Amino acid sequence: MTSAIRLGADIGGTFTDIALDCRGTMYSTKVLTNYAAPEQAILDGMDVVLDQAGVGYGDLEIVIHGTTLATNALIERRGAKTAFVTTEGFRDVIEMRTESRFDQYDLNLTLPTPLVPREDRYTVAGRIGAQGQELAPLDEAALHAIADRIAAGGYGAVAIGFIHSYLNPAHEQRARQIIAAKVGLPISISSEVSPQMREFERFNTVCANAYVRPQMASYLDRLQVRLKDKGAGCPVFMIHSGGGLVSVDTAAEFPVRLVESGPAGGAIFAADVARRFGLEKVVSYDMGGTTAKICLIEEYAPKTARTFEVARTTRFAKGSGMPISIPVIEMIEIGAGGGSIAWVDAMGRIQTGPESAASEPGPACYQRGGLRPAITDADLVLGKLDPDNFAGGAIKLSVANAEGAIDREVGRRLKLGTEAAAFGIGEVVDENMANAARVHAVENGKNISDNMMVAFGGAAPLHAARLCEKLGIDRCLIPPGAGVGSAIGFLKAPFGYESLASRIIGLSAFDPAAFNALIGDLKATAEGFVRQGTDGVIVAEIVAFMRYRGQGWEIPVPLPDRPFTAADVALIRDGFLSAYARFFGRAIDGLSGLEIEIVTISVKAADVRPAPEPATLTHGRRRVAAPQSRAVFDPSSARPLPTGIVARETLAPGDRVAGPAVVVERETSTVVTAPFDVVMQSDGSLLMLRKEIV
Repeated sequence: MTSAIRLGADIGGTFTDIALDCRGTMYSTKVLTNYAAPEQAILDGMDVVLDQAGVGYGDLEIVIHGTTLATNALIERRGAKTAFVTTEGFRDVIEMRTESRFDQYDLNLTLPTPLVPREDRYTVAGRIGAQGQELAPLDEAALHAIADRIAAGGYGAVAIGFIHSYLNPAHEQRARQIIAAKVGLPISISSEVSPQMREFERFNTVCANAYVRPQMASYLDRLQVRLKDKGAGCPVFMIHSGGGLVSVDTAAEFPVRLVESGPAGGAIFAADVARRFGLEKVVSYDMGGTTAKICLIEEYAPKTARTFEVARTTRFAKGSGMPISIPVIEMIEIGAGGGSIAWVDAMGRIQTGPESAASEPGPACYQRGGLRPAITDADLVLGKLDPDNFAGGAIKLSVANAEGAIDREVGRRLKLGTEAAAFGIGEVVDENMANAARVHAVENGKNISDNMMVAFGGAAPLHAARLCEKLGIDRCLIPPGAGVGSAIGFLKAPFGYESLASRIIGLSAFDPAAFNALIGDLKATAEGFVRQGTDGVIVAEIVAFMRYRGQGWEIPVPLPDRPFTAADVALIRDGFLSAYARFFGRAIDGLSGLEIEIVTISVKAADVRPAPEPATLTHGRRRVAAPQSRAVFDPSSARPLPTGIVARETLAPGDRVAGPAVVVERETSTVVTAPFDVVMQSDGSLLMLRKEIV
């Protein structure tokens, strides 16, 4: 691996991060995201790192890419006009949602508007039953008429979702054939995009896939053409929401799997750090220019889920967003990045986000036309940032612009001085992130303070120490390259794909032959996608999602990767009872005699990645004084304190610098508040730890 030249590119809401691993040496840069032509920002960043490394586009062996473009298209409603074809009687499923209400006493709940308006939803007779049998034939004559209406309707994409198609996709496949014969549009069918039960989630997911598919396909085509024009002959792979790599063709067909691709790279980056240091309980904290993401990592692997929500209308409220039913790394994400706008609500409270200044125009201090204050403006006013050395000096910051925006939009309204208003903005955003971390941990039955934090992203090291203070976390690692952590995570991701299928299988009627056949089909599908990128050793991870019959939701139960026999019913039951007790305190099987059933089977295939070079944490015994200082506002004492300024590259392993201090580098700065010291580690990581830890 050390002889390879590999590049990771992460398009974020504000910055595009580039990381180049050139024969074991890492080069990186950040450039402002270009919304009009996202691929241009990638090429601009590639020019920088390739020049640093002294290599050319033709020397690249692989490019790995992740992007928030699909996510932004869904949130901002910038996708294609989509037609949705569904079973007669189910036209309004994506609007009616489910009976679950995230706030049952609020009569005026605000929920996301369906991606496909009612007038663009078409129904057709025909019915597949709950066991996969055909109850009524598909009305092909009606489908031909619908295809004519779609052809004349100015649509950009088509989604097809029929009831129970996850058990029998024949009607969806035939409908696609009929419509494709009359329209030259991309057509997505739910049995391929999300072959799982629960029609609302499945229908919404196939609509989301179709909605973003033309835009993503166009972008990926442009990117590949531009790379070839530059002389790059290497393959391009995408990182998907579950943390694995897939081909560009797969990504273009199933772009909804890219919705959380950038954050997934960050979770992989943090998991790699955890494995390097042997840390079994880690909370990753990724704060960029637009959002902050928090993920729990146990036994060197991030938690995963089968569904998540985008475009939540109420912060932290499950059920207030659009459900996307795909494999995903489980994390909580809030609109709290360096570009998040600060404002005062009607009750006189400081609020931050979710609206972001992004890269255009950016925070007021960027001097690019932004007039409203952002988190970066507050950080600058508080002294956390050097206005002449932001992004390695590539972006000159204006303290006067930042002060003016904060004073105009926050200070005057609350009758606060500029510095006090900036402190208020910082405290609000830090408390929002702390609340998000607490919620995420509690929802998973964990105590957040039991974890070590791994902080990365351009803004996270600026806020990590204060976040640790609020959460009671004693130690925090800032890895080398933290400012472009997600892009580096792409380079560490395996080629991987997860296939799922919903089948209701009661353990009392367990059929090992049918069960093995189902797993075999899923494994063949997953391994087929993985083989598009690697010829190495592939391992499979099998998980059954199970429940007591009659319960609404399932819990994951890991299963061995081997053929099953009738005798394995006991093993599967014991695995479920153990998992149930872990989630809910005790199992109830022995008390009620309830039937236990498998609802969904997941097979995740991935190639084997080399383990990182192990490292040992040191608390440092060699005290080092900072060569210079400046006044930085300290939140613990609520006043500016003389703060040491240290360049990261000047620290040797074992060096310990007392806080308050700021460790500066090209892509970010690490703010060490007064309760903490910082120690350089053997691998180049910075360890922030409480002063009393020796």
